[in-house]
Amino acid sequence: MPKIEQKQLVVKEIKERLEKAASVVLLDARGLTVEQDTSLRKKLREAGVYYKIYKNTMLTLAVKGTAYEGLTDFFKGPTAAAFSYDDPTCASRLIHKDLKALPALSFKAGVLDGVLYDEKAMTAVAGIPPKDELLSKLLGSFKSPMASFARVIQAVADKQA
Repeated sequence: MPKIEQKQLVVKEIKERLEKAASVVLLDARGLTVEQDTSLRKKLREAGVYYKIYKNTMLTLAVKGTAYEGLTDFFKGPTAAAFSYDDPTCASRLIHKDLKALPALSFKAGVLDGVLYDEKAMTAVAGIPPKDELLSKLLGSFKSPMASFARVIQAVADKQA
């Protein structure tokens, strides 16, 4: 297969992943050992996140004309991309856990729900709990005032009876 066709396949693969992704996180993974990179890939794969290192020219061609076009400014140096499909914050959360253990790893940027975030913002996004946890906290906050209100009504009813 000629090189141009191989490159077109890579660009097509990236575009397909971008269309399906809930979020994309770009990383500078320069300096990771093979063992560290393999461990990171395994953690991400188990969480349903696709992780791969791409050439910047392939990424630039793939994001052209998409909602991810703002990422072009961050395609400098070796770029690894992590695609989350279910939970938009999953990739950034898992990677953030490894940042202290892997000083060679760092965020470049990311796109979540069509919004571009830089390195500092991605660190903040990494602190957002999973969707299930957020929903349970929300429901818990609804339950507490309603339970208190019900106890007050019951006390009034008991007093009148």
